[in-house]
Formats: sequence, C-alpha cells, structure tokens
Amino acid sequence: MTTANIKEPADGQQSGSATGAGQSEPFFSCRDIHAYYGESYIVQGISFDVAEREIVALLGRNGAGKTSTLRTIARTEEPMLKAGEIYLRGEAIHELGTYQAARTGIQLVPEDRRVIPGLTVEENLLLARIAEPVGWSLDRIYRHFPRLVERRSQEASTLSGGEQQMLAVARALARDIKLLLLDEPYEGLAPVIVYEIEQILQEVKEAGITTIIVEQNAIAALKLADSAIILDSGEVAFRGSAQEVLDNEDLRHEYLAL
Repeated sequence: MTTANIKEPADGQQSGSATGAGQSEPFFSCRDIHAYYGESYIVQGISFDVAEREIVALLGRNGAGKTSTLRTIARTEEPMLKAGEIYLRGEAIHELGTYQAARTGIQLVPEDRRVIPGLTVEENLLLARIAEPVGWSLDRIYRHFPRLVERRSQEASTLSGGEQQMLAVARALARDIKLLLLDEPYEGLAPVIVYEIEQILQEVKEAGITTIIVEQNAIAALKLADSAIILDSGEVAFRGSAQEVLDNEDLRHEYLAL
C-alpha cells in the first residue's frame, strides 16, 4: 500500500490536524503506532488525528485491524504497543496502562459489553462513578436512557443484548469521558434495537463527546460520523469525510465490500 491511496478531508471537514499559525495541538492523535498479539503484527504504523467533538467512523473489512486499533488506543494489555505515540489533549497515553488511560478520559465500550454480573443496572452505574473524576449523573443518564430506568433494579446480566449495550454506553458516560471508543455497538441486535442505539448515539454526538466508532454496519456508522478512516491490512487506506465514503461507490466496494 502506498501513501498515495490516503486521502485528506475535504475543505471544511474537521481533520484534527494542528496545522497553520496559531492552531493548537490535536485533541487526540496517534502517531505511527505498531501493535502485536504475540508475534502477530496487527496494527502496522497507523497515524491519524481527531478533532474535539468529532465523530470518526473507523472502518474496514474483517481482519483489517479496527478493533485492535481501538484496544491499542485504550491501552489494553493486548495487543501490545511496540512502537508509536498516542496523545489525548497533549498528554502521552502510550506510556500508560489501561486503568491510567481510563482516568485520563478514554472509555472503551467493547463488543462484548462487559456489564458486571450479579449487580443491578443501577449498581453497575454507581460502581462506574465510585472513583473520581466522574461524568454524567444518574439523573442525566436516565433522561437519555429511559429503558434503563425501567430496568434499574434488574440484574445486568439478565438484560437483553440491546439493553446491555445501552448499559455499557451509560457506564462509559458515568465516567469523566473525553474520548469514547465504541466497538461494534450494533452487533447482533435486532433492527428495532439498532434504531434505539442509533438514537442514543445521536444524543451522545449532540452532547459533543469526541467518539471513534468501529462498526461492520458501515452505512449506519457513516451516517452518524463526521469523518471516516478506512483500514486495510492494519494500515490507513483512506482518511476523509464520511459523506465522501457514502458518495463513492468504488471506494466502498474496494475497501468495505459495499
């Protein structure tokens, strides 16, 4: 792959790049990151910036390295970051562990949701708020997630898949969130539940929370996003506006099989 394939955002599209006199550093950036699962080289020199309040759809075929990139940004134990730098508001994240990165405001909602079994919905939310700094209040969460109000006394592990997804997002918002990382939020959900999750993510967008979303339902992700990054074999193949991907059938066919 050559850098000639990488496209820049169209005029007027937020890129998050710190260029031009007087501009500050990007809100979030990763610089030439390389990450491995054991000996398997998965994330192969990825670089991009994200502007504050921007929603980025991180797309690609299965095995392109999307989830691995999110996990690397969140500083999970696997994949292991071997080289490169990650910054949030100028703070070096690549030197931190998972818990420390979360304390800076990076919140990953993984595909398997990971609600805490044995605890009710409300206990899950309270536990997320137990350590400073905290984010949304319970009242605010319940205003945005009315279904969780109905389930507040129900054990979290007995919720439907869609309800667990709502709870997982709500738990992230209960923290002092600066960057939300969503991994396959629509995975395995019925269309009516996907619609509910889409409405919640639209509210997250309107709240101005900077977000990177990985989603196999690329069209749904692009309709939510401001910009798009397409990965191919662990590398960036495209960076531009979400609308450009929606409008470019050849691009979608080449990299997304759409």
